[in-house]
Amino acid sequence: MEGDVAASSTMEDCVPIDMAEKVINSDEEKKKKDADPSLMTIENGQINNKESTSELMYTINDAPPWYICILLGMQHYLTMVGATITIPFLLTPAMCIDDNDPVRGAFVSTIIFVSGLVTLIQTTLGVRLPIVQGGTFSFLVPTLVILGTSFTPCNEETSFNVTYTEKSDNQLLDYTENWQIRMREVQGAIIVSALLQVVVGFTGLIGLVLRYITPLAIAPTVALVGLSLFDAAAGKASANWGIAVMTIAIMILFSQYLRDVPVPVPTYKKGKGIVFTKAYIFKLFPVLLSILISWSFCAILTAANGLPEKSLARTDRVSSLIYAAPWFTFPYPGQWGLPTVTAAGVFGMMAGVIASMIESVGDYYACARLAGAPPPPTHAVNRGIGIEGIGCILAGLWGTGNGTTSYSENIGAIGITKVGSLQVVQYGAVIMMIFGVLGKVGALFVTVPDPVVGGIFCVMFSVITAVGLSSLQFVDLNSSRNLFILGFSLFFGLALPKWLHANPGAIQTGSETFDQIITILLSTSMFVGGFIGFIFDNTIPGTPEERGITKWNSILEARDSEEDGKAKEELNKCYDLPIFMDEIKSWKWSRYVAICPNFEGYVRKRT
Repeated sequence: MEGDVAASSTMEDCVPIDMAEKVINSDEEKKKKDADPSLMTIENGQINNKESTSELMYTINDAPPWYICILLGMQHYLTMVGATITIPFLLTPAMCIDDNDPVRGAFVSTIIFVSGLVTLIQTTLGVRLPIVQGGTFSFLVPTLVILGTSFTPCNEETSFNVTYTEKSDNQLLDYTENWQIRMREVQGAIIVSALLQVVVGFTGLIGLVLRYITPLAIAPTVALVGLSLFDAAAGKASANWGIAVMTIAIMILFSQYLRDVPVPVPTYKKGKGIVFTKAYIFKLFPVLLSILISWSFCAILTAANGLPEKSLARTDRVSSLIYAAPWFTFPYPGQWGLPTVTAAGVFGMMAGVIASMIESVGDYYACARLAGAPPPPTHAVNRGIGIEGIGCILAGLWGTGNGTTSYSENIGAIGITKVGSLQVVQYGAVIMMIFGVLGKVGALFVTVPDPVVGGIFCVMFSVITAVGLSSLQFVDLNSSRNLFILGFSLFFGLALPKWLHANPGAIQTGSETFDQIITILLSTSMFVGGFIGFIFDNTIPGTPEERGITKWNSILEARDSEEDGKAKEELNKCYDLPIFMDEIKSWKWSRYVAICPNFEGYVRKRT
């Protein structure tokens, strides 16, 4: 299995690196390393290989040893699992599923398995960035609307007034059919609406918009990915601020203060036996170590009865789910029946698809920057959006009750751990799929307390915010024009969604479907802030130097220049498909195919 993952991510310039040489002698390794396109910049039309300013332990093209990949992949799993399992727990009550029904555990296993599968496809054939795919809250609002408008509310269903274990055989049949009808309609809406994302991606329509995306459009979009999540982070942390602050302190200590402190680690060397080498453990595993330490502390307090019985910091509050979960569960397409399709459900769900696409484009830029890769070219973004559409179709077929999208939480983990390796995320994808099959192992991670997750989110979301703001280095911040666009985009991107959340149903156009689409879009901070920045920066007069276009396009201009063909190839190499590259590039017609690496159909220099 490990060999398969390594083979799927291997590139021409990707070779295994011994941990001791990579982690211990990082300074010498940087000097000896051959030219890496992820560390290249363009100055005056020439390629310069510079030491990475992000101090990455592993860049996107690096292949850490398999045992390091497993640990780092587990870290990515722990980062995404908290938010992912929240979605089934929010959906099951709306679908009239009993709290004691073991099918809740099956939902958790299904969404984790599909997340791993789509992540593997995305990192191998999609955008080719170390970006995790998982369930998205963008689909929750239309899903809840579908369940609330198309079916009788759960509290009026007499068959749900007795607990799951007390139902008779006939009641169980009625009960099962009632919630599966709801699930099947949600599945059908997701599958059909996701076709829009597939078309937008694979036809290159999303690439047409990218020509006009500038630093002042990207900065608020990416920054609001982090800022808009402060409610989620604070909400979980507020369950027990003591535990949350302890988790934050540990993570900051490991990732910032102790990142350059080596730890003696016993290793075996042929001819020398067991020897101690120094490894930068705190720099590699700050998230994993923080979760394990805080989680263990909560377990000790729980065992000692040092926490209130209903405290969300207790590790035994969902222990019944572990006992009810089977050892092995095998999610498969159509496990809840054949999906059904309604026009209202499809059009309503399209709002979630549009919001997801917009958010993902910002995530791609943030992930590339943190992973030491050049800005994603148009063909990679096209491919990524198309694959995300396929991922939503798979999620609908498997019956997760949700779609999939790029996970901002794991992008933040790259910024904290300084590990941007593509292969690490691919290992993490396989781990997700394994835990999606091992029901009890997957259910075990449900016991990670909310305040621990909230503390981790507080640190990671702040990093995402900073990454978005870092795009402003290209912009003239002495310009009143630019300050207005930036400030208004950020402020209004937070203010309008906040008002809509406080005033549901405020938008009344006479069309319920159109109301739903507009409400979801305007409730998404990333869309509001990014759209305002996009419109204003492309309509308010400003010079290219003032807007940051000159510096921002330096790499893109090198890609477009005929005389810099080698520069173009090197800069884009990390976005190449893993197989059949020579054949694809030899086909003249492939330059007009939106998802091919030599795509040139929509290239045009921006002024």
